Amino acid sequence: MDKRLLELLVCPLCKGPLHSTKTGESLELICRADRLAYAVRDGIPLMLPEEARALPPDDALLES
Repeated sequence: MDKRLLELLVCPLCKGPLHSTKTGESLELICRADRLAYAVRDGIPLMLPEEARALPPDDALLES
């Protein structure tokens, strides 16, 4: 995924920054404020809140 695009994307709910993380071969964009992980499939970020994965409060992805 293009780094310039990542810098422009924000969380659709809170408009806060997203942090990219790669686990294995999957890429996700993490909103720490809303504790959501947005999937990236075939280089396209799926930015629908109802399709985002909810993260538990103690998830390691939420750490700074």
